[in-house]
Amino acid sequence: MADQNHELRKAGLKVTLPRVKILQILENASEQHHLSAEDVYKTLLDAGEDVGLATVYRVLTQFETAGLVIRHNFDGGHAVFELSQEEHHDHMVCLESGEIIEFFDETIERRQQEIAEEHGFELVDHALVLYVRPRGSRATRQEGIQKK
Repeated sequence: MADQNHELRKAGLKVTLPRVKILQILENASEQHHLSAEDVYKTLLDAGEDVGLATVYRVLTQFETAGLVIRHNFDGGHAVFELSQEEHHDHMVCLESGEIIEFFDETIERRQQEIAEEHGFELVDHALVLYVRPRGSRATRQEGIQKK
């Protein structure tokens, strides 16, 4: 809990029990790095914590403003949150399962930089999201049939 207290203070936030608990949930989300406010709320309920959904939304917004988390609005406009990380990564979102896969590709990163420069710009930041389906999935086969 001392680590969470330090992180909150460093971000300029007062240490409160809901903030500490929500930060712990985000830090312990090992398999699923991207959690919705509802996911966090359900985890709190399952742990017997008495924190309301409105508080979860408010704390996540405060975390975003303080730079502790990044909010993503992937396909469907459903917001998910992940802890801010030093190293950059991009995302793939499976349209069938909703799974979010993080990846880094040096070639893609280099090409984006080159494209910005070719157009007379300096790349400041970017977000790349690939929307994918498993190969051979029913929806992919149907799209192939419709194109013929």
